[in-house]
This record gives sequence, C-alpha cells and structure tokens, in this order.
Amino acid sequence: MEITHIAKRSGRLSSFLKEELQLSTALMNKLKWQDKLFVNGTPRHADFQIQPGDVITVPLEEETPQYPAEDAPITILYEDEHLLAVDKPAGMLIHPSRSQFTGTLANRVLGYYQKTGQNCAFHPMTRLDRDTFGIVLLAKNAHIHTLLQQTDVQKTYHALVFGHFPEKSGEIDAPIARKPLPSLLREVREDGKPSLTRYQILEQTEFCTRVALQPITGRTHQLRVHCAYLGCPILGDPQYGTEESLNFSKKIGAKTQLLCAKKVQFLHPKTGENLCLESQLDVKKTM
Repeated sequence: MEITHIAKRSGRLSSFLKEELQLSTALMNKLKWQDKLFVNGTPRHADFQIQPGDVITVPLEEETPQYPAEDAPITILYEDEHLLAVDKPAGMLIHPSRSQFTGTLANRVLGYYQKTGQNCAFHPMTRLDRDTFGIVLLAKNAHIHTLLQQTDVQKTYHALVFGHFPEKSGEIDAPIARKPLPSLLREVREDGKPSLTRYQILEQTEFCTRVALQPITGRTHQLRVHCAYLGCPILGDPQYGTEESLNFSKKIGAKTQLLCAKKVQFLHPKTGENLCLESQLDVKKTM
C-alpha cells in the first residue's frame, strides 16, 4: 500500500508529510532513513523543495512480526483497505506475550493477512482483557493507526451485572488508582486518576441487570471497577466480584466475566464516513 499526493503549493517535503499526508513524526523519520520518501518517482530528503504539481509518494510497508501466523478462523465485522474489525472470543489474548506466544488474536489476524495476500500488520485501536469479548478495531498500518488515534472513537459495552443500578441512566464519576503492589488490580480512591463512565439500563430481572456502559476515560479495568463500586459487580468477574455475585455467576453458568465490547462509532480516518460497527456477540443470552 502507498500514499500518493499531488502538491498544490510549494514548500519543504517535510511540511507536506506532516500536514497534507498527516504522517506521525516517528513514521516520517523511519521512512526518511529508509529512503522511502519519493517525489516524482525519485527518493528525496525531507528538506526537498516541493513545487505545485509534484507527485509525492510514500510506501507503507509493514515489517513482518516476530510471532507466528496461525490459520484459524476469525469473525470479520468490517474490512476495507485501511481497517479491519473482528469479534474476539472470551479467553483469548489480544497480543502475544512472553508467557504465551501463540493462540492470540494477533496470530490469527496475521494468518488471515497472509492467506489473503495483504502486507499488513496488527495495530489494535481498541484493546480488551483476555476474558472480555466482542469487537476489536484494527488499523492495517502504522499511518492509519496514527490517524485513528486523532479520531474520537466512541465505545459501548454491554455487561450483565449482579443487582440493580441506582437509576435508569447516569454517570459513574469516581477516580481509579492502582492497589498497592504486588497487586495488579485497581480500586476507587480519592487520589486516583479521574474516571468517568456513562450507563444506560437495558433490561432487568430479579437478581441482575443488563446495562450499556460507555467509558469516557480509559483507565485499566475501569468498567469492572466502576460497576463493583456501585455494588453491582459484573457477573463472572473473579477479581472484582463478591461472594454473592460469584455464587450467582456459578448458578447461571457464567464461565467468564459477562462484559462485551458491543459497539464502536467513529469517523473513518480516510473517507470521513461515520461508521458504527457492532459485535455479533452479547451477554443477553445469559439472562
């Protein structure tokens, strides 16, 4: 894949790369040292003087990851030359780690790219815990990932929680901090970072509630911590659940935390189209 731009003004090549092509500084420097900045088909330095009518071409080649590709099924929700959105099942890591090098979403997506002849890399715009399931939005190259980071990506989750929220809709405005080491968990604490979640009740039964959650901030474990803070822990959550919620989770057969990344909405970084993508998974079937 490559970016092509026909100059309509004069100026340094670097200014076109930053303004018209919107390349990140890191990517621009990487391409500069690789002699992959072309003007009218000839490699040029970043300080080259551009004239109106010059054709600027930037190839976007991705390096081969160190982890292996795997030929395993993925559920594709949306795809074009820039973006890929897939459903991640519960129990799967997003990316390989030192302790697990295979069996992750990245391994499967890389296998799909190779199978379909696409020179793309794994650039997740949304990240999920191992046991959170649902939609994951991916950029196919570093440039698109940078553009997505400048876009307001609105995320909506569905959760099945134990108990009932205080109102049909509202906000949870409670600062979150990390618990003292060696714990990796978080808690609501006055000295924590500002954390805001909006919620909307979707359905209620005698013992549990299906709720839509929109994280306005992006703190680690934010939705799980905020639900527990309200006294309504997410069912199947072994880390933030109570004895009562975990017993009820066993009763309904919840083998993982019932938290689904249900929807992402954003402006396409290249076309400007308003996209609203929705997961095929949900927590409703467990009610």
